[in-house]
Amino acid sequence: MTAKSIRNFSIIAHIDHGKSTLADRMLELTGTIEKRKMKEQVLDSMELERERGITIKMQPVRMEYEHEGQPYILNLIDTPGHIDFSYEVSRALKAVEGVLLLVDATQGVQAQTLSVLDMARAENLVIIPVINKIDLPSAKVEETRLEVAKLLGVAPELIMAVSGKTGAGVNDLLQAIIRRVPAPVAEYGDQNNPRALVFDFEYSKHRGVVVYVRVIDGALTKGDILIFAGSGEKFGILEVGVFMPTKISAPEIRAGEIGYIVTGIKEAGGAKVGDTLVLPQNGLPVVPGYKLASPVVWASIYPESQDDFTQLRQSLERLRLEDASLSFEEESSGALGRGFRSGFLGMLHMEIITERLKREFNLNLVIATPTISYEIKNTTTGGLEAIYSPHLFPEDLKNKEVLETWVKVQLILPVNYLNSLMAILYDHEAEITDMDNFGDNRTNLSLAMPLRELMRNFFDEVKSVTSGYASFSYNIVGVKPADVVRLDVLINEEVMPAFSRVVARRRVELEAEDVADKLKKLLPRQLIIIKIQTKAMGRIIASRTISAIRKDVTDYLYGGDITRKMKLREKQKKGKKKMQKIGKVNIPQEVFLKMMKSTE
Repeated sequence: MTAKSIRNFSIIAHIDHGKSTLADRMLELTGTIEKRKMKEQVLDSMELERERGITIKMQPVRMEYEHEGQPYILNLIDTPGHIDFSYEVSRALKAVEGVLLLVDATQGVQAQTLSVLDMARAENLVIIPVINKIDLPSAKVEETRLEVAKLLGVAPELIMAVSGKTGAGVNDLLQAIIRRVPAPVAEYGDQNNPRALVFDFEYSKHRGVVVYVRVIDGALTKGDILIFAGSGEKFGILEVGVFMPTKISAPEIRAGEIGYIVTGIKEAGGAKVGDTLVLPQNGLPVVPGYKLASPVVWASIYPESQDDFTQLRQSLERLRLEDASLSFEEESSGALGRGFRSGFLGMLHMEIITERLKREFNLNLVIATPTISYEIKNTTTGGLEAIYSPHLFPEDLKNKEVLETWVKVQLILPVNYLNSLMAILYDHEAEITDMDNFGDNRTNLSLAMPLRELMRNFFDEVKSVTSGYASFSYNIVGVKPADVVRLDVLINEEVMPAFSRVVARRRVELEAEDVADKLKKLLPRQLIIIKIQTKAMGRIIASRTISAIRKDVTDYLYGGDITRKMKLREKQKKGKKKMQKIGKVNIPQEVFLKMMKSTE
């Protein structure tokens, strides 16, 4: 079969708009999976995906379909919908010529719809708009059709309507894909000079690195010697094949096809997503790849038992083989021992990684409160230093400027909630940069705000004040000067680095009082007085005291001379004074855990 009979496409949408369910119906109608073997979310193979009902990792699948008497190959890449996994979407879009832009008929266009649409437009892909869930009683098909038509600037009749659940309209959609998505075109057309784009990979203990590729030129067969153009890593192909949706070996994969290659490489360092596979010294240019994903949030991960440190490191390395956006480096804490400072694309990404560490590798973990990174600019020399841990943030900011990440936020919400939203925007330093009506009673807000404030439960508060009707997406737009300071916690005059945090100067008093109150509740009373202080900008802001346990040293005396009791009490008094000077406060590990625990 030639490339003219191939169609490569992805399904993109806001989270929960039915991508995986629609993919299920396509697999069923094309006979890729027998109906009796069908199960919901068949492409979501990870246990966490099925449990949460979301797609976390993109999944390619090859379908065979006949249209007007001609056989076609339809290569679908199912993509995640959550904003944290937009990096997965961007990788998938490099491997296809068209997308289905899916919109839930009960919800209409949502914030992430706009975000993924921008990504598809940036790649100049053919966009087929599709309204899903038309079988539901609450579906507003015509209203949604007009909304999508206005968004794309197309005639309403070009917008498809389907039900991923019942299969209504899905055959028509498959035919529209064949008609409207262009066939892939080889750039150089040299059959003997292959080139392929690596858009994902996985690791197998027995077969090494298995790369997912889109073949751009030529054909790839077992035994071919290739190199990763970026790293120079050389290997011989052990197997090639396609996704049906399980891996099925094939004699070759040709230009235009999506498939996999078993490399046999046991170390994944040379395999990079976005790299190009070529013959050694073939002279062809690399395929334009991807921007590397930069961590958005950072969190420290420690094993509850230091005996598990090596296993934690090996487990993180295994997960990084599957997830190129995960980063980590070793660090140590006096209270918790050795662990890893880890970077994630967002809060959900962090939750998924830590949950997989617990489930798949049987690890008990301590997860610190997530933070963001800051850049410290020396105003004298112009030098920049990145700070990832709050306790490393400089206390003295003389001749220094702090830069923090800013984000562009899209909020779509009913108009009647606008007034209630304003107080939240003010509290989180959000600036409205644009606002326009969206449909009959909704508005689309564009905001600019610090990532620091986005992390401070911004969307949870927005959902609460809008009764859950708001939708949300964001992307990083750059850095701006930040008015933030380091808040330290002192226990009996000693700074506790594990409790340090970076806070907005305007909120420092509130945060300082909260931290002091929380510690006073958590710390157990001891034989000495415990003094809790919070400090920022060179001064003590809040102070709390926990009184010492009182122990009556005369309890064992019955009657007798009163002077004997007085002597014992005087001796105890002197001993307590000495202990107060030299004694150290014992901070139980559970106090560290509760202070560092990620807040929901």
